[in-house]
Amino acid sequence: MIEAHPAPENSASRAAHPSSPPVLCTRSLHRAYGSTLALDGVDLDIRTGESVAIMGPSGSGKSTLLHTLAGIERPDSGSVLFTPAHGAPREITALGESERSGLRRASFGFVFQSGLLIPELTAVENVAMALMVNGVPRAAALPRAAEWLAALGLGGMEERRIGQLSGGQAQRVAIARAQVTGAQVTFADEPTGALDSGTGAEVLAILMESTVGRGNTLVMVTHDAEVAARCDRTIRLRDGRILAEHAAAPAAGSPRAAFPGTMK
Repeated sequence: MIEAHPAPENSASRAAHPSSPPVLCTRSLHRAYGSTLALDGVDLDIRTGESVAIMGPSGSGKSTLLHTLAGIERPDSGSVLFTPAHGAPREITALGESERSGLRRASFGFVFQSGLLIPELTAVENVAMALMVNGVPRAAALPRAAEWLAALGLGGMEERRIGQLSGGQAQRVAIARAQVTGAQVTFADEPTGALDSGTGAEVLAILMESTVGRGNTLVMVTHDAEVAARCDRTIRLRDGRILAEHAAAPAAGSPRAAFPGTMK
């Protein structure tokens, strides 16, 4: 289990969100693939409402850290503690696969570079699927999915299949799918990596507005320094270790964007 007296919280994280409690805490994460250390004793606190960019060269452990935080992979040792908005903290690393899968469906959202959308389904069906796997009837899931697509600028495109959408439009579908369940934490892996700079900037703005703009948390792997600069904090990895952390200058507050209701 996690230590009774965890290590002090990172000062950069406190500076970005001084009144927010940690939503994810890692302690002494280690993960090896053969003789290669992907994670080498990572201690990290991520706060509620914070946007965190994870950067580093190829093989530095970026994706492994993201997948371990999300409960997709289990570390060889160490712990990840998730504190939900309601309910008791849960040590993700102590959960079985079915429990971690349930946690991911209910509390986490995912946006990947390729979107990982289902090409045989329409845009609205792709978004509704996230609700349906959580037990929401199709008749209720489809209208909610359509509301999210409209909020992200895709009104009128609900019945298009993924192959009929541009790359930027497909990523908006992926963002809607990640948010429709009310994800407390969204994990994004190079979400703008396959887009041109203009489209990438639009998609990033939508991703930020629909996550931290609603008081939720965003953890994003990126190789793009301009993308990372939009986040509250940047974590730099090398050889599985945190090499440096940088907090962005506080930005002036702005009203939270209005988005449709999420899964009850």
